[in-house]
Amino acid sequence: MSSADSSSLHPSTAVVALCRPERNADAPLNPPIVLSSTFVGDGAPAPGDRVYARYTNPSWEPLEEAVAELEGSHHPALAYASGMAAVSAAFSLVPIGGTVVVPASAYNGTVGLARTLAEDGALSVREVDPANTEDVIAALPGADLLWLESPTNPLLDVADVPALVAAAKQHGVLVVVDNTFSTPLRQRPLELGADVVVHSATKFIAGHSDVLMGLVVVADGALRTRLAGRRTLAGSVPGPFEAWLALRGLRTMALRLDRAEASAAELAARLEAESALSRVRYPGLASHPHHARAAAQMSGFGAVISIEFEGGEDAAVRFVRGLDLFTPATSLGGVESLVERRRRHPGEPEAVPVSLVRLSIGIEHVEDLWADLQRGLRAAAGTAGAA
Repeated sequence: MSSADSSSLHPSTAVVALCRPERNADAPLNPPIVLSSTFVGDGAPAPGDRVYARYTNPSWEPLEEAVAELEGSHHPALAYASGMAAVSAAFSLVPIGGTVVVPASAYNGTVGLARTLAEDGALSVREVDPANTEDVIAALPGADLLWLESPTNPLLDVADVPALVAAAKQHGVLVVVDNTFSTPLRQRPLELGADVVVHSATKFIAGHSDVLMGLVVVADGALRTRLAGRRTLAGSVPGPFEAWLALRGLRTMALRLDRAEASAAELAARLEAESALSRVRYPGLASHPHHARAAAQMSGFGAVISIEFEGGEDAAVRFVRGLDLFTPATSLGGVESLVERRRRHPGEPEAVPVSLVRLSIGIEHVEDLWADLQRGLRAAAGTAGAA
């Protein structure tokens, strides 16, 4: 389906309709998987020729084009072998010896990569509170790249993306936004002025906990050419089957996200009334300190909730172990509900409380999820009847 045909579609329709094969007689409805490492060619390759599967692949292209359209870019996205490969690609835009401004608390892989590059002398890092706009702006002079994650993982803080983008542009700083939690269905950072958007497509885009993939979307064609060249040389490319699975997952993303988000909003409101919890973090709650900011730049609040326990780390551990339907696992954005105490990871930023538990809400019935959370809360309290 052409861009002209899809430009007026609602996003929930676009995820289904985008990048289908041409409607010729006996043509496949879905883009096929092309399992080939090389392509026929004679003479000097022309721009756009496939040539070799490390350059591009017919199985990547529909996914890359569809995600770019959803994000509002005129340039195809770039698919990578994992979310961290996409993060690494974005960091490669920083010149050797340059400076990046990053959240002190964000996805531990991103923070860990920035700190490792700093330890190796490749760049300098300025860590900031991304929700403190003044703090971030003060760190921008002399920087090369501003990394934003909004909402953040796992504290669910919300950055004022338009204000920070405007300030970054005044200082000539490139802005990258990790849009994994929001997806292009809930937030479009390029429209807010960002230069680069990063996704762990492993999460909501693919949506079934069976794909490892990253995506980068850019506003500028020259920047895409630069990143595409580096991807080819670095070889951090996905397989065609993974790309096909991710595109298949994309087709149902609107349905999955709508269901999971509605359940997350209901569960967050109920959890606020639980005395065992010292804090419930969800941008859709009026009590969230950045609720108004989130409402202004997002069209929905996502499907991730973080909770903290009055009883500290021990209560959080008992809660996780007391759950039956929620699966303890490291990921989010799938059809199944997952739970994790994030500070169990040695590399998790110290700003994340030891009593914090992250809930990724899936598409199960909300009352079944609530019953399971009640089991976990009883286990956290050590009361009779705990699972």
